[in-house]
Amino acid sequence: MPTHRRWSEDSIPAVQRPSWPVLLDEQHGIVSRRQLRAYGHTMSDIRANLAGGRWQRVLPRVYSTFTGELSRSAKIHAALLYGGGHAILSHRTAAEEWGILPIVEGPVEITVPYTFSAISQAPVVIVHRSRALPHIAAGTSPPRTRVTDTILDLAAAQRTPHQATNTIVDLLGRTRTSVAAMEACVLARPPFRYRPAIRYGLALVGGGLMSALEVAYQEDVEDKHGLPRGNRQTPIEVDGKTLWEDVTYDEHGAAVTVRLDGRATHATPGVAFRDRRRDNAAELAGRARLVYGWQDVHDSPCGVAAEVRTILIREGWSPAGARPVTCSRCGE
Repeated sequence: MPTHRRWSEDSIPAVQRPSWPVLLDEQHGIVSRRQLRAYGHTMSDIRANLAGGRWQRVLPRVYSTFTGELSRSAKIHAALLYGGGHAILSHRTAAEEWGILPIVEGPVEITVPYTFSAISQAPVVIVHRSRALPHIAAGTSPPRTRVTDTILDLAAAQRTPHQATNTIVDLLGRTRTSVAAMEACVLARPPFRYRPAIRYGLALVGGGLMSALEVAYQEDVEDKHGLPRGNRQTPIEVDGKTLWEDVTYDEHGAAVTVRLDGRATHATPGVAFRDRRRDNAAELAGRARLVYGWQDVHDSPCGVAAEVRTILIREGWSPAGARPVTCSRCGE
């Protein structure tokens, strides 16, 4: 697998540089002007290749030695070369490289030292700056921010504090990154934006919440409608394996399970089989089950709350002494 070399064209003797074909292979056909000059190309050569349609300008002082569309790897190397020798992938691009988020078409996001002059170049690259760059880089190829710093950057880049909280909850749930690791990251590099919202997200995960859907259920269904807070991520044994139920209310006197389904589909055979086995196990144990998705909780929290309340009371929960209702939609 090609690696991303970090070498200076001015400081390393020519005999120690990779050969021209190796360099092009490692950088997916992308080169900087400094590299071209180091390998003997003059400005006249560069202009002639561009004018002849053999090369193309990708970014200021960065070129592709081919024509046509750039691959994702080529775009990444172009962005890093443009950012300079200390640039690293960050934000959405780093998350995609870590497998945290799906790969989508869009500009490559990089972070450079705070004093560097590189600026964003739409639609190819978005440039961020950091004074902590030496401390947030992972030893990967291509270089990128550590998982914890990637999550923190994405949360701080959201449009609202609520979105920042949901980002923390969702991404920690996807990566299984520990709350302790994220707290250490926030302590070492306190975000300028949404610090309380990010800490709130960490507190929610510490309390057992694993997704934005679970946050919405707790806040908009339970808390605003005077329902008890159920236990989160309750382990159950099914076919000798430990599975986890999203919300259970046994400690409130009701054998009720609420399953919060954030998936768009149940078409995956393994997922469908697991859910059937969980349903069967709950039925055999005499448990009441309710299942809600994002649209249910987001669009109709009052209706969801009414259903949950009905089943909780039916199964033994007493609303006497329940928390006050604060829902402005229904007042119930």
